[in-house]
Amino acid sequence: MSDAVTNGQAALLVDSKCTLGEGATWDARAGLFYWTDIEGARLWRYDPRDGRSTFWRMPERLSTFALCADPHYMLLGLASRLAFFDLATGEIEHIVDVEPGMNTRVNDGRCDRQGRFVFGTKDEASPVQPIGGFYRLNHDLSLERLPLPAPAISNSIAFSPDGATMYFCDSPTLEIRACDYHADGSVTNERLFVKLTDKTGEPDGSAVDSEGGLWNAQWGGRRVVRYDALGVETERIDVPTAQPSCVALGGAHLATLYVTSARVGLDAEALAGDTRAGGVYIATQRRRGLREPVFKGSPASRASKP
Repeated sequence: MSDAVTNGQAALLVDSKCTLGEGATWDARAGLFYWTDIEGARLWRYDPRDGRSTFWRMPERLSTFALCADPHYMLLGLASRLAFFDLATGEIEHIVDVEPGMNTRVNDGRCDRQGRFVFGTKDEASPVQPIGGFYRLNHDLSLERLPLPAPAISNSIAFSPDGATMYFCDSPTLEIRACDYHADGSVTNERLFVKLTDKTGEPDGSAVDSEGGLWNAQWGGRRVVRYDALGVETERIDVPTAQPSCVALGGAHLATLYVTSARVGLDAEALAGDTRAGGVYIATQRRRGLREPVFKGSPASRASKP
């Protein structure tokens, strides 16, 4: 760790006890924070104005999701498929199956700066093998596979402020990768961004700030680490739980770091010493975030196809 690194401390916000909290997302339009409990099959929402948390039950595990241009909808990355979710009625509209016939599920995902949803999958076997993929759901609801290395556990999907760099990882490799990401959707120049040298943690979910820094939750490492655009560590936030899983920059000034966490895999002894595992944590820091891109497709997109 560099001598220039500054440290911070996260504190518990919501003691949600998620089995596998993930998908940290700040909705700047409404001032609300969303996350998922993958194994609990729940979409959670926290309102900082009154401190209340609510959730919706899902028909299967909810791995990831995205805000939509139409605020009445959420794009769901369910374990086996993508779907639209009507926040008012609870209705779910199927879009497309993902890797049917394979022992994989949808995992991490984010929208690119053009409003297309980019996500990856993970192997459900143990031990995991690199058999998954990275995909993009386009505005017209067509699904395409990106020419990136097959992951065992996809994570850390994020985009630079100008959208020209995509970050991603295969968590067990302890590497965060990057590639040039072009407006037409093509990807080139796939390369190493960061190799984690502190092997107490694996790279998990990420978010990018307005200066181009990548904030990464490090599963098993009790920390969130910020890397500048050159891959140099600049900040480290200590999280008082074993398995921080994903991050978002939110709040009124986009300067509050939200961190999800998980209880899965912790035995009774570990949970006795980590009673708030699976909660949401926050930390105030000096960097500003970016508004989360929204998915620009809609249920009407299918009907508008030629």
